[in-house]
Amino acid sequence: MSELTVAAATESIYASLQADNADIDAHIAALKAALAREGMKEAVFDPTKLAQNNRQGRKFMQAYFRKRGVSVSFSEQ
Repeated sequence: MSELTVAAATESIYASLQADNADIDAHIAALKAALAREGMKEAVFDPTKLAQNNRQGRKFMQAYFRKRGVSVSFSEQ
């Protein structure tokens, strides 16, 4: 897999979430590698682009990503 930027990896995750989580684990791994390359500690997502933009959906996403080694926060809208 080519080296993605954090922004590109984040967009891939948005697309995966809209496609019923298709290949989500591969996209999370790519995001984790991009975060490490760019020296970032957490990924920031826009909650308006999420399939489940409610508290439960955001908390589930944070827990799922945390289990795969990626810290997630959400931008303020």
